[in-house]
Amino acid sequence: MITMNNLIIHFDRALRVVSGQAHASRPNPGNLQADAELDDSERQHSAGLMRVNHVGEICAQALYDSQRQFTQTKAIQEQFLHSGIEEEDHLAWTADRLRELNSRISLLSPLWYAGAYACGAIAAKCGDAASLGFVVETEKQVEAHLASHLQQLPPQDAKSRAIVEQMRVDEIAHGAAADALGASQLPVPVQFAMKGLAKVMTTTAYYI
Repeated sequence: MITMNNLIIHFDRALRVVSGQAHASRPNPGNLQADAELDDSERQHSAGLMRVNHVGEICAQALYDSQRQFTQTKAIQEQFLHSGIEEEDHLAWTADRLRELNSRISLLSPLWYAGAYACGAIAAKCGDAASLGFVVETEKQVEAHLASHLQQLPPQDAKSRAIVEQMRVDEIAHGAAADALGASQLPVPVQFAMKGLAKVMTTTAYYI
């Protein structure tokens, strides 16, 4: 049951997420790497890619929060909570890297959060199997997206690359965990719709 107290807690959390006030529970893998010399073009490109990744983590927070809120299955709630904590690490790491690159988070962060929360709620209302299937498909697309960023980042930008690689490892694990809990495969049209929405988000967030 959704109470006023729950609404206040979720609203406060949403404000902290979209304003970039995330806190990591694990050390930032980028801190283990040396600073690299990046020219203006390389720095701008790295920042654009990391801003896209930060937006992806805003969406992940919203998705896991809403899906956890609308499922009654304790094992699924616990898995969503665990995955959400690791996704918050990603959120904090990408925000840190953007600051190091003298850049900023997306100006459309509230919009990304609201849209993702609505998608998560719809998926959860379709039942646990569909909700878990939504996670599996999301994480599969995110893993492919992160793999492409490892190809696009400047080779010498070891800090950004270390963050993205750990994110990729975690996303694969999150998808596998959701699959093990009984995910169903989403219809192909839904998969294509998700890819289309992701394309709009990544293209826009790179710049804005």
